[in-house]
Amino acid sequence: MASIEALNRAIFLLLNAGPDTPSWRIGLATLCAERLIYLVPLLLLALWLWGGEARRSLAVRACVVALLAVGLNQIVGLLWSHPRPSVAGLGTTWIAHAADSSFPSDHATVFAAVDIALLWAGELTLGAIGLVVGMGVAWARVYLGVHFPLDMLGAVGTAALAYGISTPLWRWWGQGLTRALQQLYRKLMVFPIGRGWVKS
Repeated sequence: MASIEALNRAIFLLLNAGPDTPSWRIGLATLCAERLIYLVPLLLLALWLWGGEARRSLAVRACVVALLAVGLNQIVGLLWSHPRPSVAGLGTTWIAHAADSSFPSDHATVFAAVDIALLWAGELTLGAIGLVVGMGVAWARVYLGVHFPLDMLGAVGTAALAYGISTPLWRWWGQGLTRALQQLYRKLMVFPIGRGWVKS
């Protein structure tokens, strides 16, 4: 375990931006680290509003997997609290963050959970794009000093575990949940549906 942690810290120090890093690079990394996460709900919303029944079901499932994965992260953090680089006195931290457990990364977990759901459902193009964007977010959060590299691998692990746990539950309740949400959606969105702005 000590050797793994030593490797984790060594890779972090190689990737972390130093004090002489140009401001434009820090700005770009900050954009990736803090803003690209909003693409996830926008994607799921687009799948729901303009997708067919299969894509709507996928959007709901991806959301369920992501929420479950982030919940698992909280349990992991309670059972094994791993200090962030700034708390451990390592590297340079460029964005403010609470001094909670760094492992696993919630940002990377959300991307990994949604990507796994997309790829498993055969949405290869969307999944590939999500994978590239997610890797950019993971890099940026290490680069800016708020996470270690292994926090990102842990995120993939909890996302995969969440997908596995959700699979039998989805077989039992997924179709019913999607159908109930569609009925509510059609009641609330009568006007835009009637105008043809979104799908019924």
